[in-house]
Amino acid sequence: MKFNMFCNKIHLPARSSIALAIVIASTGIHAFAQATIYADYPQKRGKIEPLQWSDLPSWMTLSMELRGRTEGQTSFNYTQNGDRIYELTRIYGAVEVRPTNFLTGYLQFIDTHALGLPTHVVAANMRDAFDLRQGYADLHGRPGGVPVDLFAGRQELKFGSERIIGISDWTNNSRTWDGFDARIGDKNRVDLFSTSVVAVHPTSLDKHGAGLTFHGAYGSISTWIPKVHLSPYVLVHTVRGVTSNQGVKGNEVETTFGAEVEGTLPANFDYEANASLQRGSYSNNSIHAGQNFDKLSYTIEKLPWEPRIGGEFDYATGDGHTNANRISTYDQSYPSNHNAFGLVDLFGYQNIRQERINLDLGPTKSLSVLVQGGFLNLAQKNDALYSSSASVTLKPPTGGFATDDIGQEFDASAKYVFHDYIVANIGVGHLFPGRVLLDNKHGAAETIGYFSLTYRFRVDKQAPTKQK
Repeated sequence: MKFNMFCNKIHLPARSSIALAIVIASTGIHAFAQATIYADYPQKRGKIEPLQWSDLPSWMTLSMELRGRTEGQTSFNYTQNGDRIYELTRIYGAVEVRPTNFLTGYLQFIDTHALGLPTHVVAANMRDAFDLRQGYADLHGRPGGVPVDLFAGRQELKFGSERIIGISDWTNNSRTWDGFDARIGDKNRVDLFSTSVVAVHPTSLDKHGAGLTFHGAYGSISTWIPKVHLSPYVLVHTVRGVTSNQGVKGNEVETTFGAEVEGTLPANFDYEANASLQRGSYSNNSIHAGQNFDKLSYTIEKLPWEPRIGGEFDYATGDGHTNANRISTYDQSYPSNHNAFGLVDLFGYQNIRQERINLDLGPTKSLSVLVQGGFLNLAQKNDALYSSSASVTLKPPTGGFATDDIGQEFDASAKYVFHDYIVANIGVGHLFPGRVLLDNKHGAAETIGYFSLTYRFRVDKQAPTKQK
């Protein structure tokens, strides 16, 4: 059983045709990822170093990941002159056991800290003092010749580009779920899961809420259509004790159905698109929401460093409050939001519209460079501005915001792999605030810079084959 068996294949992003036209017409070049490298996130670059310990039982594997990231912000928590420099540390340690050829057990601990920040300003995704991150049993076999894995326990869920369901690995406390996932198939497969997301408690044991509340079927079809990877999905999210627009208390039952598709086109173009609708009930109100993002990019193979130019369009509905019986704010579910709306990571995939242009460069096999420019707007001026964690950053004033202009962002980042196993990340992002922020006491321009190092290794009785 491979150490990374639970990890899904990471798909390369593509760009929208509308945004690509903007890119080609523009004199300023901004960024995205190389044809074989997603430069910043979510793909982990570098290899897991294989180590040998002859006294270790052959049915056991030990592994560890060490990561440290220094971050600096000029306007921490939207505070003018709120300069902060701090160190985010993260340690994963895991043991995998294989008592039989059809059963694998996996335990992983997490220990994270935010050094240099006062405790009262440490975000919920920064600190978790020694806790269980994953712990599951994997029952696997090939009934009827079809590969089947049943994961039961605390585990990761991540699919496709992770814009709908992902672990948010960039954060110090990356996301896991308690529950069950049945994975059926190989190149063409479906995941059937019933889970509840784990809530992080920095000074006590992490746990999920009462019951299993997040269910779904997520497909991955890679052989039906040449050069196309199709991922249809249906998700059901339930929440108890919500309050409707009329003040009526009840339950929420929300269904999200959609699909993600990515692939290559002639003449060095590649693309990705994802669209979904949400329907359901929110106490006595109905849910009508949706999202769509489109990416299209072009690789210039004949130029040095093979520049890849791309454009992107993102849209998630907001609530115009024109119908008191309807909820229209898109629920972003559980995405990996890092760099979805700039490196500052301030905004979530709710009530938002973005156009982004990108340039990705690969100077060497070990080095990738990414430059980006984004234009951010509200989808509805009568709805709130939401954070990357889906909380409300700004409520609209009476009559709505005067404008939909959130701001513009410029980002530059690079990733370098030293000697196969040590991965360095460096980047800087700057948000130029728009009128929505300037007019509502959040107008401090924000610059974030970071530098991180990551190292991973695994230990077996015999040195395993080197793996990515």
